[in-house]
Amino acid sequence: MSPRVFEEVVLPHLDAAFNYARWLTKSDSDAEDVLQDAAVRALRFFSSLRSDDARAWLLTIVRNTWYARFSKAGSADHHAVFDETKDGRPDEQLDPEALVMQRQAVERVQRAIQGLPADFREVIVLRELEGLSYKEIAAIVGVPIGTVMSRLARGRERLLGLLDLKATIGGAGELS
Repeated sequence: MSPRVFEEVVLPHLDAAFNYARWLTKSDSDAEDVLQDAAVRALRFFSSLRSDDARAWLLTIVRNTWYARFSKAGSADHHAVFDETKDGRPDEQLDPEALVMQRQAVERVQRAIQGLPADFREVIVLRELEGLSYKEIAAIVGVPIGTVMSRLARGRERLLGLLDLKATIGGAGELS
């Protein structure tokens, strides 16, 4: 296949791939490295794309690249936490106090997600932030759908605990 077809099929998903890599690595610079390696692999193996779901295919490559890179280093969880709020655009409709409260809430949720074990963090990010289906997540992560569902349930439970929301909402609840 031509580079033009690759651009049309894969490039629209680079933002999602970068976001996923950033959540996996917890670092912008490491995410850029993982994404660059993954993009090279995707181009090299583009002819192996057998489905219409280029997004899931690319995210699988990102995950495998991250795993290969950081499993050699001994741990995938040794990097500093990134701060997405530094580069975010504030909602100009909100007053300054509301902006501060919104920023604090975002930072609190980000810290809580970063505090999850990698298996739980990964499925939470793919489901809640990237909006992927259970089937797509199972394909990307390489586990059965039941495992995705249990990791989501356990991850949500831990996330609620980290955010100290369990008592507030009267038990476990859906985050989406």
